Amino acid sequence: MEYLHTMVRVTDLDASLDFYCAKFGLIEVRRIESEAGRFTLVFLAAPGDEARARETRTPLLELTYNWDPETYTGGRNFGHLAYAVDDIYDTCQKLMDAGVTINRPPRDGHMAFIRSPDNISIELLQKGDRKPAQEPWVSMPNIGVW
Repeated sequence: MEYLHTMVRVTDLDASLDFYCAKFGLIEVRRIESEAGRFTLVFLAAPGDEARARETRTPLLELTYNWDPETYTGGRNFGHLAYAVDDIYDTCQKLMDAGVTINRPPRDGHMAFIRSPDNISIELLQKGDRKPAQEPWVSMPNIGVW
């Protein structure tokens, strides 16, 4: 397992970048703009992690800016923790066998979500290429929110 990033939603990207970069000292290492999804993702690294973050894309803070205004309540501005796993299906099966609810099953062979006992959302991502879709995951519905 490899720690990837923590995501937080921001309402003012410029003010957030001023805080996290100009004042706090983090460094922007990657940016994704999605016209279709109407969002911008900005990935920041600590100064000592910059080279590794550019090479491996870890560890990072992900700022998510949704272009359409939204008021965040109930912790919605905090998104999730993210970990890369060697085998998404095996990991999810072990978690299920241990009594963990798979809130968003890995139907695509790439991504799943679970929640901690304190309702912290955790994203699991398949290392490398996505795995071929397979049952029982393809047919499993989402449970709750993630």
